[in-house]
Amino acid sequence: MSKTTSITYQFRKATIKDVKAIHVLVNQFARKEEMLPRSLNEIYENIRDFFICLDDEKIVGAAALHILWEDLAEVRSVAVASTYQRKGIGGKLVKKCLKDAEALGVEKVFALTYHPGFFKELGFHDVDKDALPQKIWGECLKCHKFPECNELAVIKELG
Repeated sequence: MSKTTSITYQFRKATIKDVKAIHVLVNQFARKEEMLPRSLNEIYENIRDFFICLDDEKIVGAAALHILWEDLAEVRSVAVASTYQRKGIGGKLVKKCLKDAEALGVEKVFALTYHPGFFKELGFHDVDKDALPQKIWGECLKCHKFPECNELAVIKELG
């Protein structure tokens, strides 16, 4: 008889002790130009935005929900370590962000992404970046690709 093992990951809000691991994980993707880099300072300042996924004590995934306005938030910095991809971790992290947004009373959540299919599987749909408020461009100004960015915008209405 073969024995099958079930891997269970722990999902939780990030804490101060998680900042350095989140920084390493996110910036691995930033070096490949798949997302914006994040400084340690930015992660410390926004640690309450982050959810993480743990395999034992190792952080293998992270995602953040950043509130921009009374009715709008952004899912950002969705990163899953390469050996843990395609296991549903990214989707669960985004769902944690969406649940948090609903609890806060946010009506719409968007993401700027090179992987719109991933978000569409979670109920997001395409939106013209120009339809989003100018406030979202604050992050974009930090990017070396601005204004020639080819990220796509996706949005999900909650409720």
